Amino acid sequence: MSPQIYWTLLAMAFISGAFMPLQAGINGLLAKEVSSVLNAATISFSVGTAALLILAFWQRDTVSLSSFKSLHWWHWAGGLLGAFFVFTAAFVAPRIGALLFMALVLLGQLSSAVFLDHQGWVGYKEIPINFGKVAGLLLVLSGIWVIRRS
Repeated sequence: MSPQIYWTLLAMAFISGAFMPLQAGINGLLAKEVSSVLNAATISFSVGTAALLILAFWQRDTVSLSSFKSLHWWHWAGGLLGAFFVFTAAFVAPRIGALLFMALVLLGQLSSAVFLDHQGWVGYKEIPINFGKVAGLLLVLSGIWVIRRS
């Protein structure tokens, strides 16, 4: 992988993460406007689905119906997990604030990532847990404690 592509991927990951608290806030305001967290999450997913469909049609990227036959139940879980995040963000973030919400999301993401890497599950390279990773997670947890106390 070229350095330019690598840095582009890193920037995309950073920007994606930077948009998460914005998405949570927008969905929280949407939930207030439509008086329902569930309806706000549904609207959010509908808009995202429409955007992805437009992009797929524009790129002429089609999925054959026969490919659905080979999918296992857990292949569908990504969409469910995304829906859970959007619903949770719309409900929780406005109540505890963007910083605490995102810090807890980050701790959850990092904890899960360490475990998934250690196990080598869902396509990740097997990378053992070590003291440095545990120490890093404890530092994030300490940061959450400081954020919560201030």
